[in-house]
Amino acid sequence: MILQSLVHYYEALERADRITRPGWCNAKVSFGLELSGNGELLAIIPLKQPVQRGKKTVMLPVDMKVPQFLSRSSGVSANFLCDNSSYLLGIDNKGKTERSRECFLAAKEKHLKILENVNSPAAVAVKYFFQQWSPDQAAESPVLIPYLEEIMAGANLVFFHDRDFAQEDPDIQEAWESFSAGNGRKADGVCLVTGQKAEIARIHGMIKGLPGAQSSGAALVSFNASAFESHGKSQSFNAPVGIYATYAYTTALNYLLANKQHTSSIGDTTIVYWSEEAEEVYQNIFSMAADPTIDNQEILDGVFKNLESGKAVAVGDVETKISLDQPFYILGLTPNAARIAVRFFYRDTFGGILKNLKRHYDEMEIVRPSNDSIEYLGLWRMLQETVNKKSRDKNPVSNMAGAVYRAIISGSRYPNSLYQEVIGRIRADQDNPDNRIYKITRGRAAIIKAYLMRNGTIKKEEITVGLNENCSNPAYVLGREFAVLEAIQEEANPGINATIKDRYFNAACATPAIIFPVLFKLKNSHIRKLNSRNKVIYYETLLEDLQGKLLLKDDQKTACPRRLTLEEQGMFILGYYHQTQKRYEKKEDK
Repeated sequence: MILQSLVHYYEALERADRITRPGWCNAKVSFGLELSGNGELLAIIPLKQPVQRGKKTVMLPVDMKVPQFLSRSSGVSANFLCDNSSYLLGIDNKGKTERSRECFLAAKEKHLKILENVNSPAAVAVKYFFQQWSPDQAAESPVLIPYLEEIMAGANLVFFHDRDFAQEDPDIQEAWESFSAGNGRKADGVCLVTGQKAEIARIHGMIKGLPGAQSSGAALVSFNASAFESHGKSQSFNAPVGIYATYAYTTALNYLLANKQHTSSIGDTTIVYWSEEAEEVYQNIFSMAADPTIDNQEILDGVFKNLESGKAVAVGDVETKISLDQPFYILGLTPNAARIAVRFFYRDTFGGILKNLKRHYDEMEIVRPSNDSIEYLGLWRMLQETVNKKSRDKNPVSNMAGAVYRAIISGSRYPNSLYQEVIGRIRADQDNPDNRIYKITRGRAAIIKAYLMRNGTIKKEEITVGLNENCSNPAYVLGREFAVLEAIQEEANPGINATIKDRYFNAACATPAIIFPVLFKLKNSHIRKLNSRNKVIYYETLLEDLQGKLLLKDDQKTACPRRLTLEEQGMFILGYYHQTQKRYEKKEDK
């Protein structure tokens, strides 16, 4: 299913003329080797271009359409017309003179074979170059010396003749396409991707641009040991994929990974996404919806409302009619040595995915501090609530992060590990405003609320965005009581360094029957310090009302549980958060 979807995407890109056809690829090229008609190296043409990266301007190689690269991890295999200095010049900076000579000879043999019957000026220049170039004298060439260090560092090189690049010569292109179409091992079989009889690929192309993978690329489909072989079929013949389908899916995936604007990362998982018809507007909207920034909150709100009502969606300065039935794909990849592991793959209509995202944001909605202007808390900000702020590694747990992402886009249950990580962080952290560390944040409270609404057994009507004064859930009421008791202590002791929250919150959340009697004794001494009779009446009345919600109907005894389950602890935290926000809201009103 993954390969089929990528092949369909490749075909849509090809129809839109946004991607190379079979036999060709895009490569990062740093220099051109300018040749005379008789193959003499005349000059080195720098091709790097200035690119703004933050406040700095850096010189980066230019993207260029070149003959398809070979997949190589070891051994000697030459590419055609575009390769590094070992193959095109016979020199490198690794001190392996003999190997560089072998690489040059392999390139020479390949170029002379492919261009044997091609007599265009560019082809003749390239053939003369390989026939007369001496790798032993390369390092002494006055043409190479100014750029020698950069060239030998692994930069890709191409040939240039008479104001044109060799790979753009029509006769050379025809010769290459004829060679690449008939080159390779013949092994007819049924392609598992297209369902058609085709030549089966022995080795699949490398996927490049995946953070954490080898710089030379990693394989999505790979068999290189007898343990993976079936019925005597070696390499990739035991999972037969045709030459065309192999080229199509690898080209499409490399195209997606190179598009950093529409690529996101969660921990060690890289996520790419695309619409079946390869229209970028769907990627733009999804990127904004999945991880909104502070600058596009209003735009996203408008997108959700317009899509819900079937209206056109404004993307930039252009209004575009979005098809909610457009198939949309999301793929999560993780590097695994020289291979790629699929963390998850999800397919749905674009409207279905947006509906699931909107449901997630609705469940995450919670009253927030006045200085918090972010309505939609993106996935990255959400997962940061599970991270230890004192740790050097600020990445969330990889398996958990991937499972959360899949739950959000599919509308399925949140992983239990998300809830456990948040509760664990609340237990471990203490308020430290100087380091911007807080025990209970808007994000953590929102995660607890969303989890309880989707996964929990507590009545949904008891879980609200803001303070629910009618809720009689014991855990929620106890959380509210704790917030009131903390407020009394702070009113009685302005500027106090450590409150009951620092000393008793975790214990009160887990074993309230043991801790709350202690807290009420402390309250009696705190409330006597209040300098306002009105405040005393207000707090006593509020506590009396909350205690009334805990009374058992049969014998009028207070129902203070000995222990709270993890779900109930979440309600306790919500009650505390809601009551605290209500308290600050009152201060702002005054």
